[in-house]
Formats: sequence, structure tokens, C-alpha cells
Amino acid sequence: MAAVTQPLARPRARTRARTRARGGILWIAIGGILLAGVVFVNVAVLQLNLRLDSANAERSKLLADNAALQTQYSRLISSPRITAEATKQFGLVYRDPSEYVFVDLAKK
Repeated sequence: MAAVTQPLARPRARTRARTRARGGILWIAIGGILLAGVVFVNVAVLQLNLRLDSANAERSKLLADNAALQTQYSRLISSPRITAEATKQFGLVYRDPSEYVFVDLAKK
């Protein structure tokens, strides 16, 4: 019998395996970059929210201060207080406007 020789096995090309490995590494790198971008945006939004919260707290404080000042201003300009001060400092006395008589000097 004649000896049957087996055909030589061709070595497989390893380029496909390397290409797949490189492609996987590339996708992992792209995914990492995208996740880093998402984290960066989230941190920036959180910082803006903290600044906004601080501004809202300051706004609330200023509104409360304005209300207190408005109350104090209203108390200071009240008519009875002014009348009392005018009487005390200058001796002025309030008279009813119906008691006044106006003279028209333009008449001939």
C-alpha cells in the first residue's frame, strides 16, 4: 500500500484575532471616554445647582430684609407719629382743612 500523505495544514491567519482584539480595546476606550464625559457633565450640573441654591437662599434673605425694612419705614412715616413730632419740635398743631379760607387775590 502506498503511504498516504496528509496535506500540509496551512497556518491560520492571526490577523483576524488581532483585529478583533484591537477593535474590542477601541470600543472599551470609546466607552470610557463617553463615561468620563457623562461624569464631567453631571459634576458641572451639580455645581450649578449648588450655586443656584446659594443664590436662592440669598434672595430669600434679601426679601425678608426688604419686608422688615418696609415695615420699619411704614412705622416711621405714620401720620400720628409725624404729627406728634411736629407738635413737640415746632409747636405745630393740626387743623381741619375745612377751617381754612382761601382769598383769591386775582379778583379786581
